[in-house]
Amino acid sequence: MQILDNISLKPYNTFGIDVKAKQFVSVKTIDDLIAVYSSEKDIEKFILGGGSNMLLTKDMDKLVIHLDLKGKSIVSQTENHVFIEAKAGENWHDFVLWTLQQNFGGLENLSLIPGNVGSSPIQNIGAYGVELKDNFYTCEVLNLETLKTEIFTNQDCNFGYRNSIFKQSVKGKYIIINVTFKLTTKNHVLHTNYGAISSQLEVMNVSKPTIQEVSKAVIAIRNSKLPNPKEIGNSGSFFKNPIISKEAFIQLQQNFPDAPHYIISETEVKVPAGWLIETAGFKGKTFDNYGVHKKQALVLVNYDNAKGKDILELSKLIQHTIYRIFNISIETEVNIF
Repeated sequence: MQILDNISLKPYNTFGIDVKAKQFVSVKTIDDLIAVYSSEKDIEKFILGGGSNMLLTKDMDKLVIHLDLKGKSIVSQTENHVFIEAKAGENWHDFVLWTLQQNFGGLENLSLIPGNVGSSPIQNIGAYGVELKDNFYTCEVLNLETLKTEIFTNQDCNFGYRNSIFKQSVKGKYIIINVTFKLTTKNHVLHTNYGAISSQLEVMNVSKPTIQEVSKAVIAIRNSKLPNPKEIGNSGSFFKNPIISKEAFIQLQQNFPDAPHYIISETEVKVPAGWLIETAGFKGKTFDNYGVHKKQALVLVNYDNAKGKDILELSKLIQHTIYRIFNISIETEVNIF
């Protein structure tokens, strides 16, 4: 373990933003992580995982700790379920594929989501009708005050839509070092009615899908409309889908009667942010070397060495325009630093 000076973070964030860290260290064990916090008490620290859900806007005058904890294992198994532990530094998609190779069900709809396992509970990642909380069991965390490990249960995490306790009351107080999932070993419950999964399965000529085939359908859908971060810098969906009151939705329908929506409850309605952004005219719009992706309006992209602050200004322009046209506020899903 070596602390390095003045290191570019471009390879460590999927947006490909070239900012520098004053100091940088990659930790591969919990002991290394504790050692860094014990020995480097006077410098502010920043935890970096897969770099997939962030926009860096300037150089970081901090010690950037790259969490590179690896490993996954079966903790225990019952007749119908298996408990799998994965370290924080495991690539999320690779981990999902591994569970499917073992015929463990539950994460197939979350295939091809960028990032690492450690950040998945923070955001309560979700896609196509499934959220992380549906299969999350516990996570082990490092308490940054005591430098002792603790266990958070599903209930402890207070999961919400793209939200958790780690983004709220305990933000910056803990580091997730591993996550345990409760998955099915048989009688898998499939979620194929959300989005385009059913139609994609028809294209694949699959009438009775397996969990592996659901995963393949999700991957095909995501590949058809989302850019590969290795080819075009991006952080996936930049904005959350707004949840508005039923009264606000009725007002929206007066001007946009065909507005797509999902009924959340008797009083709340979710409106796709992508539709709002596309209807406002931003889909495919280019600003020098950055812009809005041509196939998915939710995705802001870095075409070639764009600055984080430029992409941030674009996101603010989109937010202001959406509010002016629809009287709806949309929040960023991406964390901005």
